[in-house]
Amino acid sequence: MADVHSPEKRSFNMSRIRSKDTKPEMLVRKFLFSKGFRFRINDKRYPGKPDIVLPKYKTVILIHGCFWHGHDGCKYFVIPKTRTEWWQHKITTNKTNDLRNRSALEQAGWRALEIWECELKKSVFDRTMSQISEQLNVSKPQLT
Repeated sequence: MADVHSPEKRSFNMSRIRSKDTKPEMLVRKFLFSKGFRFRINDKRYPGKPDIVLPKYKTVILIHGCFWHGHDGCKYFVIPKTRTEWWQHKITTNKTNDLRNRSALEQAGWRALEIWECELKKSVFDRTMSQISEQLNVSKPQLT
């Protein structure tokens, strides 16, 4: 099956896909900031440049797009019908990198929280953010 777009149009479409400051990241950052959490973004000092780093809580938040990171069982993760082998390899590589980076972070003493893009849809956003907020407040450093 041939691509429905010309190579030039496909190239243009792919060039518009961002790797940082995505809509899901911005939603989570805006929520966290409004609740008083302060963080760093895409910090190169940590494996995989986590989307959000909360040093005070020794926690990172990894925000995954359901398609790009292969969210199993999610309706938003569908392997394209064209260049299927290439896409399977690409997504498998992303998943492998995610596991390696998460493991390295946890071995370094960091807690890694994952948020999937589908967990940020309007119907479940409040519940997702409430869970994240609770997890962060549980690990809140105690003042002495």
